[in-house]
Amino acid sequence: MADNDSVEKPLTTGEWFVSLLVLGLPIIGLIMYFVWGFSSGNMGRRNFCRAALIWMLVMFGLAIVTLIAFLVLGGTLAALANRVGHH
Repeated sequence: MADNDSVEKPLTTGEWFVSLLVLGLPIIGLIMYFVWGFSSGNMGRRNFCRAALIWMLVMFGLAIVTLIAFLVLGGTLAALANRVGHH
């Protein structure tokens, strides 16, 4: 049976409230995602921050792919419009 000292208590509603408030701040929040995500603090908050960072990375990757697709498509359409305009 596990010792009571080794069982981690979950964050209270107030602690989650403050955590989400801090994470919502523009620059400080991003820094805190990394601090809490890679610290030895509360495991629930650490896992939440790690999952959020993974989602941010996925969204950043999709944004880059979308940007490249729009640049390629825009360049192609501009070239076609220019070609049609000269005939």
